[in-house]
Amino acid sequence: MKRRTLIKGMAATLPSMWLSGALGNNFLKEQHLGEPIAKGPFNPSWESLQHYKTPEWFRDAKFGIWAHWGPQCQPEAGDWYARNMYEEGSWQYKFHLKKYGHPSKFGFKDVINEWKAEKWDPEELVSLYKSAGAQYFMALANHHDNFDLYNSKYQKDWNATRIGPKKDLIGGWAKAARNNGLPFGVSIHASHAWRWYEMAQRADKTGQYSGIPYDGKLTQADGKGKWWSGLDPQELYAQNHPLSQNSLDNNFDTRQWDWGNGVYPPSKAYIDKFYNRTVDLINKYNPDVVYFDDDKLPFWPVNDAGLRIAAHLYNKSIEEHGTLRAVLNGKMLNEDQRKAMVWDIERGQANDIQPLPWQTDTCIGGWHYDRGLYERNGYKTAKSVIQTLVDIVSKNGNLMLNIPVRGDGTIDEKERKVVEEIGNWMKTNSESIYATRPWKIFGEGPAQEAAAQLNAQGFNEGKGKPFTYEDIRFATKGDVLYATALGWPQDGKLIIKSLAKNSRHFPKEIQKVEWVPAGQPLLFQRTETELAVSLPENNADTYACVLKIL
Repeated sequence: MKRRTLIKGMAATLPSMWLSGALGNNFLKEQHLGEPIAKGPFNPSWESLQHYKTPEWFRDAKFGIWAHWGPQCQPEAGDWYARNMYEEGSWQYKFHLKKYGHPSKFGFKDVINEWKAEKWDPEELVSLYKSAGAQYFMALANHHDNFDLYNSKYQKDWNATRIGPKKDLIGGWAKAARNNGLPFGVSIHASHAWRWYEMAQRADKTGQYSGIPYDGKLTQADGKGKWWSGLDPQELYAQNHPLSQNSLDNNFDTRQWDWGNGVYPPSKAYIDKFYNRTVDLINKYNPDVVYFDDDKLPFWPVNDAGLRIAAHLYNKSIEEHGTLRAVLNGKMLNEDQRKAMVWDIERGQANDIQPLPWQTDTCIGGWHYDRGLYERNGYKTAKSVIQTLVDIVSKNGNLMLNIPVRGDGTIDEKERKVVEEIGNWMKTNSESIYATRPWKIFGEGPAQEAAAQLNAQGFNEGKGKPFTYEDIRFATKGDVLYATALGWPQDGKLIIKSLAKNSRHFPKEIQKVEWVPAGQPLLFQRTETELAVSLPENNADTYACVLKIL
């Protein structure tokens, strides 16, 4: 057997540590078909990508808003609907039966056809987000459901210009973002459809539909006389392959997320199509941010598609702007990989100052719109979002916040209220957020002493102690130190232990302490044990109290 053939056969089982070395580089660079990589200084290797430097605009921005919106929002029944509707007995399966019918007769392709986005006004929403203080905006380009939300050259039938809304959603979002002077980002999740959609290959085990397959294996030939006549559902579902090991287990095996532990290997055609779709997206819409919902990069370590996309994005950015403006997000990065792109933490945050810029992505509700959360008043409060933002900024991070969008393209009044309250706070306090940098320490207080550790790609959000006025977070800008208390003491006296007299962190004299919203000088006393600041009386701003220290 030739060495090249042997390596190709080993690809799905080689440890990632092998594939990151010389053998891996040789294997991964074998074939490059489809859209060309833009010429420039970056090559598709981790070693080359580690010359990346996060652009200053992103470091200054600190706060972005995300529309994680697609056809899975049409049922208004929560996250991962396109997968969980095929899980017999689950609440989303039962919801689907009641609303649409059995998944052997009405599958997710049919949900897409129901989706019209008839009230979508991207200009109004992005303007609202800008008024709330967002400094960049990101939109979902595709999810694990594999449906492209743009005029897709390679997913030419299953995209939003052809089916469902029959609109170029990414084009509309991009125009609105740029009309509002905001950098524009896209999030890309479709690499996982291969394994994620395997539920659609199943059939009920019980009841009147027992043994009747769901629609996950349908082909173009099955569409005669149907609304989707002439379309191939396999271009959407990508299920023309055997099931992965343990596929009948309803819990998604996160190790298979990284293309190991018995996942059925993705075909070269599937990977090439994903690569071409993504490069086409970048070429058409010129995003400033590309977010991959992948550990490391798409298909790493079994293929170099993600590395090639990264090199193309960086080189194209340099070609167009004369400097590297683009930001690329990925999850679960080691220290070297964090040099190659911006580390993203899902629904969680770092517990200390990070040496390189990073980002939290989270949501005020679920990722996809969930009417049940709305009815239960289950959204995060503006106070919670602001406290999280301040904490993240103190540790050299950014916050990307999703505001779930309903199927019709609108947000509900409870979400709008949260967004407006965030904006009210940002209007008077944002100088302590934008363009700041971490101080010598990020802060003090009981919340951090009980902070939960990161779990996999994040998910430590809300697992520690709630923030109070005793939790102080710091940030700097030039000669100014900002100290933000994540609450308001009832007695009006704020104590900051880290700024005691002769503090090794702040040894110089404190000349002035101001309350930022009003530019109001405050009385303070500095002793050997603390800095005590007398706050304004009758203040209603209890979200977070921002002080400017000079």
